[in-house]
Amino acid sequence: MFPLLSQEELLDLAESIKTEGQHKDIVLDANGVLLDGRNRLAACEIAGVEPRFTTYTGNNPTALIFSNNVFRRHISKGQQAVITAMACSVSGHSLRDLAKFHGLSRSRLSAANVVLKYSRELAEQVRIGALSLDNAYNAVSEGKARAAALQEKYDRLRELAPDLAEQVTESQITLADATATLNERLEMEQLRQYVIDTDAIRQADGDTTPPLAELVERGDITWPEAHQRAEEFTVHRRDTIQRSRQALRLIAENWTAIQDLAARPGTRYAQEVIDGLTTEARALVKELTSHR
Repeated sequence: MFPLLSQEELLDLAESIKTEGQHKDIVLDANGVLLDGRNRLAACEIAGVEPRFTTYTGNNPTALIFSNNVFRRHISKGQQAVITAMACSVSGHSLRDLAKFHGLSRSRLSAANVVLKYSRELAEQVRIGALSLDNAYNAVSEGKARAAALQEKYDRLRELAPDLAEQVTESQITLADATATLNERLEMEQLRQYVIDTDAIRQADGDTTPPLAELVERGDITWPEAHQRAEEFTVHRRDTIQRSRQALRLIAENWTAIQDLAARPGTRYAQEVIDGLTTEARALVKELTSHR
């Protein structure tokens, strides 16, 4: 689980053992299985020095291995966290307990656990020191985000277009193509509904021309063409309403003039006012004053 020293570090250790001797025993269990001291054993072989062993007599070899290895100087905090998370997955201990026991931050251990859960390959890269924990965690997070986005698209397909979802499941089309097809369908449905809604407004306004949707069904025009005509109608209708409102506001603002004319019919004053108006304005004055 713990990475070996680099070749340069191993040679330095071998030189130290050759000149100063082996300071710390290599630890074996009762069956002769190596528990601690792989690097010392390798360095002794390089130095040509007979290694010195001792037998572990305790009842928690895992704790021994961690206490002697996890905080070695050449192991980064990220490596410590990943190695601890790996041990946790085997031992069944909680991350909280291990974080407290080994003096590691819970956030770092949590990140290591996420990397280990979603990418054993990246966790291994962190363990051997080839990749930082932060970079591994970012890569995993991005991968999770991409996977979540793909799942969201597929779920949307299953809800709105089960036939397309089935084709994706059977690998008949790609998720991207299916999504594009669904978007086209939704766009066309939105366009069709806009035309139908506009037809309803035209009918409510008293328009007696054939509905645009009917023209489409007869094959006279396409839905896009009907949509364009519907938009043109909507714009024209909105502008007409605005102009009518403006005209009525002007009439309301000058209503006293109409009342004045109505109160003085046949007078020279009324005649001079009317004489200066256009034919349309005269007709309007006559219509407005005749009902009083």
